[in-house]
This record gives sequence, structure tokens and C-alpha cells, in this order.
Amino acid sequence: MTITRFAPSPTGHIHVGNLRTALFNYLIARKAGGTFILRLDDTDQERSKQEYVDGIKRDLDWLGLHWDREERQSLRLDRYRAEAEALKASGRLYEVFETPTELDLKRKKQLNMGKPPVYDRTGLHLSDADRDRLRTEGREGYWRFLLEQERIEWTDGILGDISIDAASVSDPVLIRADGQVLYTFASSVDDTDMGVTDIVRGSDHVTNTATQIQIIRAIGGTPPSFAHHSLLTGAKGEELSKRIGALSLKDLRENGVAPEALISLMARLGSGVPVELATLDELAAAFDLGQFGASPTKFDAEDLWPLTRERNQALPLEAVRDRIVALGVPGDQVERFWRVASQNITRLEDLDGWWQIFSQGAEPQIDPEDADFIAQAMTLLPPPPYSDATWGEWTAKVKEVTGRKGKSLFMPLRKAVTGQAHGPEMADVMPLLQVVQARG
Repeated sequence: MTITRFAPSPTGHIHVGNLRTALFNYLIARKAGGTFILRLDDTDQERSKQEYVDGIKRDLDWLGLHWDREERQSLRLDRYRAEAEALKASGRLYEVFETPTELDLKRKKQLNMGKPPVYDRTGLHLSDADRDRLRTEGREGYWRFLLEQERIEWTDGILGDISIDAASVSDPVLIRADGQVLYTFASSVDDTDMGVTDIVRGSDHVTNTATQIQIIRAIGGTPPSFAHHSLLTGAKGEELSKRIGALSLKDLRENGVAPEALISLMARLGSGVPVELATLDELAAAFDLGQFGASPTKFDAEDLWPLTRERNQALPLEAVRDRIVALGVPGDQVERFWRVASQNITRLEDLDGWWQIFSQGAEPQIDPEDADFIAQAMTLLPPPPYSDATWGEWTAKVKEVTGRKGKSLFMPLRKAVTGQAHGPEMADVMPLLQVVQARG
């Protein structure tokens, strides 16, 4: 069975970059009829907060990315400790004591000598007496994983054949001095225990993958299939990380982006397949990692609005009836209001503005050269309620009295009544109008 996972750290709100990872793993599981796990990587107890856990779940629910299982790393600490003790006993996990300053000096010296800045394994050769002495001096020990210095190879689902020389990589720190288990280790244990078969994540994790393959093998597991998608950039190729706060799913949702628009764009972006509005089932059926490339992928949030508009304008009345009623639209006008306003919105929140115009009147737009014309025309407009025939009857009378016709007749009247140069057919608008501000 195919088993995938999305493993966010609940230390903040998830953003479009995180979504790409979550969506790819979700689509792989759904296409194969497998299992999609939401795993909360919350071993950092200081930064992990329940409000972010709730936010992650709310964002995924909003998008329809429903998980089959939920796991929390904070509930598995005993499991990590047990595997850590086994690795210590086998000699694959060793204690080190260098401070960040000392490590930085070592790296600089290696670079000056033209050598790669790789940890020199000083801690591996410490005796028990050496470690006792360092602790007496106030040093705190932490733990590194002993990499086998060989080539680590795998066929990546997006990048193709990958080969990394483990000798060019520092032995990774797996456990901090305060006992906190780090991502590289906890994730490897979880992926093994949970039977994860496929992992898709960002290309910035390629080196992590190399070390995790050895960790998984060291604890008796079989490495899953890995794929690393390209990282997102801004529309002009700029780093997205500086703007990522504005691209959180929470903010996109609150700004009115439709969930179908977001998943349709993110599922196809960088694949060469045209982006079009689609359901999750449709996206899963056609999903193929082989369509994606390694080059950075440009993301422009403006691309979400045409898709959002298409989705919202196609909604059936029943999907928005409660929202329309909540605006105060009378029951006998709900269907007409949706028919008139629906093709003139992008966000659903735009309905609010249309009802405000219909119910409270608009601030009229009157060009100076049209002021006298509008004043005269308004004397010819009867008081509400209006009917389907009102617009035609009114404009015919205004044309007869003023001699205006065509655009010079209709556009000034539209702008005076609705405050806008564009919008629904005025014959459809008039029966919804409860007041026309320009009468005054």
C-alpha cells in the first residue's frame, strides 16, 4: 500500500511552499488508493503551539486535503530514545562537545586550506576520561550520527539519479544537549515505523535525504521512494522567502481566494501542464511527478484570481444562499440577486458591495459635462419599487426629453445609479434597487 505523509512543524502558519509538499503527497496517496498521514513534527516544545496545530488542520480542511491518520512526534519521545540507545550501543551515535564558536573556527580553517567544511570527528575519538573532563569543565554533550563514508545513491522521482558522497557531508547532529531529538532522526524513525513508502518534499532537503537513507538503514528500515520538487520563487524569479508571511494559507483564505483555485494552480505549477480549474479527484487521477522539472518554479499570487473568479461565478445558488440571506437580501429577491451579481464578482465577498449598492444606493459618478443631464434624467425616474421594464421605460423617456442616445445616454445613467462604469445589465439591476442616491 502507498503511504505518504505531510509533516509540518506547528511553529507558525503554513504557506504556499508547504502546501506544494502537502498537496503532492496527498495526490500520490489518493491516486494509489493509499494512506495520507498528517504528522505534526512538534518535538520543539518551546516553539510548537496548539494554535498552529489548529491552524494547520483548518487550512488543510479548507482545501479538502483530509488526512487518514494523525500522528504527533511529541507522543513518540520514548520511541526515539529507544532507537537512540540502540544506535549508541552499535557505535553509530557518538557524543561531541564542540561549541558553535569552535565549529565555526574549524570550518573557516578548512575552507582556508581548500578543504570542504566537514566535521572532523574529534568527538568520535574521545575517551570516557575525556568526556568526564569536558563535563567537569561545564561542557554539554550532544550526539552525532556516524555516516558510513560511501556514496549514497537513489533515483529521485523528479530529479532523477542522485549520488552524494557521504564523506562530503558532516555527521549530522541528531540529539541536542538538552535532549531534544532533531528532525533528521525523529523523521527517519517515524517514516520507518509508519511504513511510509513515498516522500515528496522541497529540493532544499536533498542532503537531508542522503543522511536519512543511512539512518533508516541503520535502524533496520527500508528507505522509501524520494522526490524533491523545485522551490518556488516570486513572479520575477526573486526569493519567495522574504514575502512568505503574506502568502500563508490563512491570509490567502481570508483574502477570498477560492480553495479550488489554489489547489488547481499548485498541482500543475511547474509541470508544463496547462493550469485549469479542477477537483482534487481530477487532479489525483492525472498526477504524475515525472511532469515536473528541477528548475525553480515561479509563483504569482495574481494567477489565483482568474481561477477564483471562474469557480465563484459557477457556484449554484444553494452554495451561496445562506451568505446572501445573511446580507439582508429579502427571500423573494435572493435568486434574482445571485443571477444579477454572480457574473460580476471575483471574491464571494464582492457580493457585499453589490448588495450595499442595491439596498443603500451608490455614490454616483457624474462627469461635470453630464451634471445637468443627470439632474434632468433623475426627475423622470419614478420612485421604487422598480420592475424589469423600468430601465427601458426610463431611458426611452430620457432619450425623448434630452435627445441623447447610445453610449452618451446609457453610460452616464449607469454611473449615476450604480457608481460604476461596468456591471450587470441595468434592466436586471433596477428591480433590486431600493434607493437611488442620485435622486437627491
